[in-house]
Amino acid sequence: MARIFTVDEARSLMPAVLRHADDFVAVRADLAELTHDLRHEGESPLGGLAEAKGLEARMDETLSWFDDQGIEIKGVAPLLVDFPALMEGVAVRLCWLEGETALGWYHRADLGFPGRRPLP
Repeated sequence: MARIFTVDEARSLMPAVLRHADDFVAVRADLAELTHDLRHEGESPLGGLAEAKGLEARMDETLSWFDDQGIEIKGVAPLLVDFPALMEGVAVRLCWLEGETALGWYHRADLGFPGRRPLP
């Protein structure tokens, strides 16, 4: 069964979420640059195929951390994560988007991102 978070539980995880998100974003950028350079130039100052595989493994490891916490990954560019929760008996997702500094949004589980509202 999926973990259900309270707002306080989700917010208490935010320092770790932000650290893991920062790592993911940096690795994602390195992988994008490395892949582009290898495709178009045949070489990159960031390395070669072995380094690309290593970056992919780091990205997977970081995403696994979110999954291990019960946090859902909804997108990777930009990074979008949801914490399953209940509000007044309704299934919602507490929603954090790359670039935000705190957890401040939610949406009904059946509406997704377009139904995003500020947390009360």
